[in-house]
Amino acid sequence: MIEKIFNWTYKLFKDWGYSDTVSSYANVAVNFILLAIAVFIIHYIFKKILIEVFSTIAQRTKTQFDDLLVANKTTKYIAYLIPLLFVNITVPIILKDFAYWEGFFRKGLEIYIVFLVLWIIRSILNAVKDYLKRLPDFNDKPIDSYIQVFMIVLWIFGVTTIVLILFETSITTLFATFGAISAIVILIFRDTILGFVASIQVSVNDLVRIGDWVTFEKYGADGDVIEINLATVKVRNFDNTTTTIPTYSLISDSFKNWRGMQNSGGRRIKRFILIKANSVRFLHTDELEGLKKIQLVTSYIEHRQQDIDKYNTNNNIDKSLTINGRNMTNLGLFRKYINQYLANHPGINKDMTMMCRHLQPTEKGIPIEVYAFSNDKRWINYEYIMADIFDHIIAAVPYFDLELYELPSEKGIYTE
Repeated sequence: MIEKIFNWTYKLFKDWGYSDTVSSYANVAVNFILLAIAVFIIHYIFKKILIEVFSTIAQRTKTQFDDLLVANKTTKYIAYLIPLLFVNITVPIILKDFAYWEGFFRKGLEIYIVFLVLWIIRSILNAVKDYLKRLPDFNDKPIDSYIQVFMIVLWIFGVTTIVLILFETSITTLFATFGAISAIVILIFRDTILGFVASIQVSVNDLVRIGDWVTFEKYGADGDVIEINLATVKVRNFDNTTTTIPTYSLISDSFKNWRGMQNSGGRRIKRFILIKANSVRFLHTDELEGLKKIQLVTSYIEHRQQDIDKYNTNNNIDKSLTINGRNMTNLGLFRKYINQYLANHPGINKDMTMMCRHLQPTEKGIPIEVYAFSNDKRWINYEYIMADIFDHIIAAVPYFDLELYELPSEKGIYTE
């Protein structure tokens, strides 16, 4: 039936007395014109049906996935595919007497169809990616990496199909050739392969998510992860610059992920001040009476002094020298004061580790460190809480007759 439709001009030209060659060429020319018109009509009809009808349906449904299919032009690409399939069926019939041109057009059409199918699948995958990123369970996952891997596999199959079409060879021969050049292929796609493996390990081990605050000193990155791709991870630093890190570096190098801190009950404060060693001394009874006015240590001094006096009396300690027996020091009392101050500070999480500790003395003095966790993890508020604590501690040092260490400075002499 189709052959009769496409051969009517051949018979017409024969009836007019033209030769077989002229009739054949005239038949092909007329049929291609009619085919172009038919393709235009088919494309127009399906474009109207698929795009407009599907867009209307997408607007009325509750799910957003079909809206994303429209946004990624999936229906538009399908509208191009249908007339191409029609052309692929009819061209062999039109060019049945022209074997060379029939083979040329058929290969061209099949290659174009392969590209179009890949583009349709790509648009669907992009719609899936956009949809998953809107879901709370997937918005911090490296969806881009998986889509890229899937597309790489599709492109490999697509290129393989195109090579098979062009050279009309068997797939066995093609794979044998690929095996011979596999070393070159691995070298070319080295970063892609490493990135793919790294993406899987990052996802499986939950090393990094989109939105995590990471510090990667090797690459100068300190900020939030905004994108995880097959080959790279993008970090927006706190100075609003962007650092790109190879994905495989996440499993080959060391980096710091602050997610644990953000998910915990507090952000750590770990800072010390330096006390001059020669300002540390024992406290006399009259001095203790004066320090009892510091309310945070009043109860501690009273109970501690009772225990010390009882011990010294029971053991007949000669207190003509202060060093004998048990005594309180101004530094020990200062550490107790800091502990009590932290316990009463509203910005400290009392359910987490909280202490003031005495570190190894150095040539610059005795480090007295505050180790605690602020209950507000936001950067600005955290800095405010930490500064507030150390402002108070530094101001409190003279009350215990202690001195802070700092490098000596020379004041300039003003002369006229």
